[in-house]
Amino acid sequence: MWFSFWKPRDRFSLDELRYLTDQLMKIQVINKVNKDFVIEALRSIAELITYGDQHDSSFFEFFMEKQVMEEFVRVLRLSRTVIISLQLLQTVSIMIQNLKSEHSIYYMFSNEYINYLITYKFDFRSEELVSYYISFLRAISGKLNKNTISLLIKIQNDEVVAFPLYEEAIRFAFHEESMVCTAVRALTLNVYHVGDEFVNKYVSSKPRADYFLNLVGFFRDQCISLNKLVANATNNKSSETTSKILSAVDDIEDNLYYFSDVISAGIPDVGRLITDNLLKLLIFPYLLPSLRRELVHGTMFDAVASVYVLCCILRIVKMKDLANTVAAALFCHMKAFTPSSEARPNGYTCFVCFSHESQVASSGVNDLELDFGSLRLTQNSTVCLRKSIRDVSLHDNTESHLALRDALLSYITNGDDVQVMGSINIMATLLQTKDALGILPERKKQKKLLLQALVGEGSGEEQLFSAEGLTKEGCGDELTSYIDRLKNQYGVSCSCPEVRESPRVHNFQVFDALVSLFCRSDISAETLWDGGWLLRQLLPYRETEFTNDHLNILKDSYMKCSNRLIKECRGSWPDLLIAVFCDEWRKCKRAIEASSPRKELKCILLPQHKLSAEDQSDSSLASGERMCELVKVFVLFHQLCIFSVGRPLPDQPPMNPPIDFPEKCRAKTAGVDKIGPKPSAELSLVDAVPCKIAFERGKERHFSFLAISLGSSGWVVLAEELTSKVHRGVVRIAAPLAGCNPKVDDKHSRWLHLRIRPTNFPYRDAVNFTCQGKTKSRALVDGRWTLAFPDESSCKSALSMIVEELNLQSSEVERMLRPLLDFESELERSVSYLNSSDLEPPSPRIPVNSL
Repeated sequence: MWFSFWKPRDRFSLDELRYLTDQLMKIQVINKVNKDFVIEALRSIAELITYGDQHDSSFFEFFMEKQVMEEFVRVLRLSRTVIISLQLLQTVSIMIQNLKSEHSIYYMFSNEYINYLITYKFDFRSEELVSYYISFLRAISGKLNKNTISLLIKIQNDEVVAFPLYEEAIRFAFHEESMVCTAVRALTLNVYHVGDEFVNKYVSSKPRADYFLNLVGFFRDQCISLNKLVANATNNKSSETTSKILSAVDDIEDNLYYFSDVISAGIPDVGRLITDNLLKLLIFPYLLPSLRRELVHGTMFDAVASVYVLCCILRIVKMKDLANTVAAALFCHMKAFTPSSEARPNGYTCFVCFSHESQVASSGVNDLELDFGSLRLTQNSTVCLRKSIRDVSLHDNTESHLALRDALLSYITNGDDVQVMGSINIMATLLQTKDALGILPERKKQKKLLLQALVGEGSGEEQLFSAEGLTKEGCGDELTSYIDRLKNQYGVSCSCPEVRESPRVHNFQVFDALVSLFCRSDISAETLWDGGWLLRQLLPYRETEFTNDHLNILKDSYMKCSNRLIKECRGSWPDLLIAVFCDEWRKCKRAIEASSPRKELKCILLPQHKLSAEDQSDSSLASGERMCELVKVFVLFHQLCIFSVGRPLPDQPPMNPPIDFPEKCRAKTAGVDKIGPKPSAELSLVDAVPCKIAFERGKERHFSFLAISLGSSGWVVLAEELTSKVHRGVVRIAAPLAGCNPKVDDKHSRWLHLRIRPTNFPYRDAVNFTCQGKTKSRALVDGRWTLAFPDESSCKSALSMIVEELNLQSSEVERMLRPLLDFESELERSVSYLNSSDLEPPSPRIPVNSL
């Protein structure tokens, strides 16, 4: 009973904290006997201090009075096992993370205890210890501000000479464990966003500045690995390869977002370090040279990977300085970026001289030295002349004497689907990234001039609609300054005098290339839509460069597409043509009016499914895919023509509404409404023809055959006759009329062959069609019916019925589409008027979301 005289301690009490602290102070050696108590004491103290911070300030006062942090350091010195180090790091991390009192944080960071723990020589051979240590560092960084950071740095002569938290953290920046790398990056961002002037100077000076050099070098290696995966995917298209590419893409984009976050911290020197290293280590020596189409031995990147990485850099690291430097570099000849192994005796040299790819992989980032001073273009280089990019041959042996920008434009006019998509994405990215020197429209200045014109300030209206204002004043001076900077800072000389004298030439060439793109039939509709988006972005700001010749070419492409569409009305899918039209109209309008291209950049690496030779079959699914492609192209041309003559785009395509059908049509005679014949529904068999068909070998069934159409829909029906009702039957099977391709058998004149296509095609559903192509789905194939009629006359009667209903269905579809097809006559009159009056096309309306 004497146990009742001892009152148990409350777990969350000051007495408990006092007891644990006293016991911890008594420990002079840590062994197997007391190891578990030490671990439990450290864990409990963290809980008590966290509890006291929220409920009772006397807990932390006791913690300070007894110098418990000093005891923690002493315990660490006594410890010879990793488990004590783990628990100590966890204890301090929990305390720092959960302390809310600013006074408590000040105490924790003072007296150099935290810095001692940071610089302690832990045994990092233990991966678990590394994880706990980095979590400890990250917890500290979460409490940094302009006041607390001063407790963790050492200053001498008004300069930071040591910052253990930052120095120790970046040692793990490229650790093999991704979670460790992520924690280090979060820590560095916390440091950068404090905004301390002395710390900012410290992190951007040597040797800490090497961290940013190593970051870009690490990023470059990731890009090289991606390029290898993309190259292998050309010959090995599998789900595993695609998965690896997507994983590499995620890593690359994560790194770029980190770069962007670092730059957004607003440390000018750090921003310059990152952009300069990106230009020197990756963009100039690897990405820009790879924009050439000619295959060069030793080239590190192919064009596809190069375009993707370049677009990612510009789109994610949104720095005007970087974008404008790249845009100016596009005016340099490709020889400026040619590796020395392929240099010819004409004065050109190189950025970086690697004889083989493995040499790059084996060389460390810090050992990489780039000689920019030797890079020069000869003064006698080919002079840039204004000419149509369409004249550039796909295998022009003088391509190395072209500007990189000309090569991009030649991709649009002569390249394949992926090259076109990549080139358009580069231009779109430059268009969106701080205007990129006026090589594409100067949106901000145009918006300012528009506002001045609206409020009547100064000469805003005159400048707004002046062709010279934007050209001379806008891009000329800025482009010249960046070209001079390329020469002075990076040693890249541009010897195209027309760049300085006539910048409007650039806009003419872009329009030439885009309009030429719309004349091509070997490019997918999805890629043409991207070209349409770019053209629509340019038109409101460069209407004077969009000439009557451009409009005539666009009109010719539109008229050819119209003729093909009329034939499609009598194809395999007229019953779905109207629905596809309305759907694609809305999608196209949304796509070209969007503020940015609708597709992700990774689609460059994983292009969409495109019609191949295997798809050029007579199957109804192949015909349906071709029909969808045609509708997409027609809708794009129609909307661009509307926009180019200054008219607003309607939300719905202009079509004639359905009409009421005469009572004597077969559908109404049979008693079928607009929903169509349903299984087991009763209908009249007045016009039906008796026949036999076997769906299984040796099992013939008797039916009455009927072909009916109602508006744009049509069906072939097999019905069973009702014995209780004269000329009445029940629908057993109904299939689409369109695409049935009726044909009488060559040897049996009583047999009629029909192709039965699916009621829909799977790739209309966006879920089943992604940037990676078609997803796995159950394959749909055409069915075949062979109908046996009582005699040859009955067979011909059935054939005649089918042809008649097909004609009615196709005529109704064509009638509904007539307003869309008649637009070409109105467009012809508009163009004829412009040509006869020698005027430029009316200025398109400036969309609000483009300003």
